[in-house]
Amino acid sequence: MKKKRVAALLLSSLMAVSMLAGCGSSSSTSSSEAEETEETVDETEEEASEESEEAADETEYAEDVQAIIDRGVLRVGVKNAVIGFGYQDELTGEYEGMEIELAQMIADYLGVDVEYTAVTAATRTELLDSGDIDCVLATFTITEERQKSWDFTTPYYTDYVTVLVENSSGITSLADLVDAKVGVSSGSTSAKSLTEAMIEGGYIDGTEYDADTFDAATWTTGISFQQYDDYPTISTALSAGEVDAFCVDKSILAVYNTDSRSYIEDEFAPQEYGVATTKDSGMSELCETLITGWLEDGTIDGLITEYGID
Repeated sequence: MKKKRVAALLLSSLMAVSMLAGCGSSSSTSSSEAEETEETVDETEEEASEESEEAADETEYAEDVQAIIDRGVLRVGVKNAVIGFGYQDELTGEYEGMEIELAQMIADYLGVDVEYTAVTAATRTELLDSGDIDCVLATFTITEERQKSWDFTTPYYTDYVTVLVENSSGITSLADLVDAKVGVSSGSTSAKSLTEAMIEGGYIDGTEYDADTFDAATWTTGISFQQYDDYPTISTALSAGEVDAFCVDKSILAVYNTDSRSYIEDEFAPQEYGVATTKDSGMSELCETLITGWLEDGTIDGLITEYGID
């Protein structure tokens, strides 16, 4: 009996050891599986991260736009003497106006600072072509001829050409401008627009007129022109009697209209302003997307009202 009891105890002990060994094996397997699962999750997250980076690479900006972002500054050609559009305070040096605001908004979109360069009708395309500026927001009228050399966005503003005169001149209409000398800005379309308006009105002979070859410097049929580098100089010439009238977009003339001056009664040649950029550039596409978006959501209408140019 004693031997049987001992044998039974030994058998019981062996079974217990066997069960413990079995439990240990199960625990080891579970731990291994957990480690494998954790490794799989890590690999999945890593792959997802790589795919995300690849997707970001696919949506990178065009090379010229990326260069602006890398530089950290958007360089914009603007006017500095056109109230409501681009005007620089002589005391503070600060710029303000609708076009200044639009330039700042483009820079904000890119996450960069903005640098303004004052341009004239004669210098804005030279600076754009040379790469000194990235775009132009400077009451730049869109024409078919200009679109051959530069890209323009959808128009963000439409103005009209007219003429400013001294009240003492007695000039009140296009008819009164026959044989007058008119001051215009070099490189602008104002002289051409005025000439066409006078021909269409029957005030001057248009037999020799050719839109493709028209040159304000040489045109003398029924009206002549004196070209100047900037608007303040034309205004001074008008006061001094060097010219009989000052012709340009009405929004620009508003700066120089005083109690002793008046607009003639005629407005002509609608002038559509757009952002000018280098032909076929990434910047062209970006500006078009932004301007059309701001037109659709009412942002630009709000700026027009804010700056009193509606």
